[in-house]
Amino acid sequence: MAETNPETIYDVAVVGGGPAGYTAAIRGAEYGLKVALIDAGSRLGGTCLLVGCVPTKALLFNAELWEYLKDAPEFGIAGIGTPQLDWAAVLARKNGIIAKHVNGLQFLMRKHKIAVIPGFARLTGGAKDGVHTVDVDSSGQKSQVKAKNVVIATGSEAKLLPRLKADAAILTNIEILELSAPPKSLIVIGAGAVGVEFASIFRSFGTEVTILEFLPRIVPVEDEEISKELARVFRKRGIETSTGAKVEKVEKTADGVRVSYTDASGNAQVKEAEKVLVAVGRGPLTSGIGLEKTKVELDRGFVKVNEAQETAEPGVYAIGDIVAGLPQLAHVGAMSGMVAMAKIAGRYYRPVRRDRIPSCTYTEPQIGSAGLTEAQAKEKGHAVKVGKFPFAGNSKATIVGSHDGFVKVVADAKYGEILGVHIIGPQATELIAEAVAVMELEGTVEHLMFTIHAHPTLSEAMLDGYGTVEGMAINA
Repeated sequence: MAETNPETIYDVAVVGGGPAGYTAAIRGAEYGLKVALIDAGSRLGGTCLLVGCVPTKALLFNAELWEYLKDAPEFGIAGIGTPQLDWAAVLARKNGIIAKHVNGLQFLMRKHKIAVIPGFARLTGGAKDGVHTVDVDSSGQKSQVKAKNVVIATGSEAKLLPRLKADAAILTNIEILELSAPPKSLIVIGAGAVGVEFASIFRSFGTEVTILEFLPRIVPVEDEEISKELARVFRKRGIETSTGAKVEKVEKTADGVRVSYTDASGNAQVKEAEKVLVAVGRGPLTSGIGLEKTKVELDRGFVKVNEAQETAEPGVYAIGDIVAGLPQLAHVGAMSGMVAMAKIAGRYYRPVRRDRIPSCTYTEPQIGSAGLTEAQAKEKGHAVKVGKFPFAGNSKATIVGSHDGFVKVVADAKYGEILGVHIIGPQATELIAEAVAVMELEGTVEHLMFTIHAHPTLSEAMLDGYGTVEGMAINA
């Protein structure tokens, strides 16, 4: 950690050490800017590294291995007896992964000569003589950081239902990652990415899981056919889902929690479980950081920016989860940080495009999507052609023992431009990168049908997916 020097004027002060903030800081240093990174946490990494993306995916990998071990004889693995779950070792591995990458970030800060300043930062107003002043409070020790530009990357926090407080039985993404053992039963309120990922993890480890979702379908931001397929596979896995469910009350009981809700038919229902996970979205962390002293404009707590991530206050930028209209994804935050730093440094940049953002959900089966859903494409007035290729026809899917799901391609009917790709199945979160690259280059179905994909690979399902648009998949 760096000591603040009141005489130092940085080119940029970045407020927040999550993926948006640390990526922006590194890119700024690569451009030759003098950068300070102010972070209120005890460790760099933000929600994603410490209590979000990274630890949950570590647990999901454990869950995937566990599922394979259940079928060990099918893969020719004999003599291991009944597998025993060592949950303490699972948590230790998860924590070790976090620690490794926290140390990696600290190394990168030193490598790029970025001043890391601990403490809670507050803006003091607009720039004076071209210099912004940021107050920093580190456990009561006050200091100031001066910079020509300020990039706000303070991130988000889990929302809770009214009158609820997180504790040992009512969980958010933070508490559920530290459970001493998988619960016998779990109610998940909210079927977005966070909710369905934890449902998938704990079902693998034997927990009875019920998902309650207010909207008409689970993973509601995905293509409707993706939601339908995930619901089908979840039913097969024994995960109970109730959509159109309005939660009325969450109460503590002697054995855990009781959730009262109204189902889609308007009937009152009650469900009890050992734990409940509240996964109803995340709110921006923008209060108390001095925005009211600036010209920064807010929309329900989210910061309004232009295509270069600039706010209405000259020299103040906002990136990541706090930005109005941007999905709260680590990779979006990181890219928005790179855009902001390019603008500050006077370098080339391309604005973040909503229809070029990959969305990944690491359930079993995985979901990867980018671009427009079929419904969105039609709403925008496109005449569309749609192709869908099942992983049941892919030889590598057979090899890895994962046949559920499909690749769905939404294309413009006249020119064949790829408008959206939606994948549910093995390694969907890796396969979607190809679709993003294709759409960035405005690729067409015709181009992709003559793009060689190696055999046998899961990526061949992409080739067949493009082919199905024209009714010419080889393996279906």
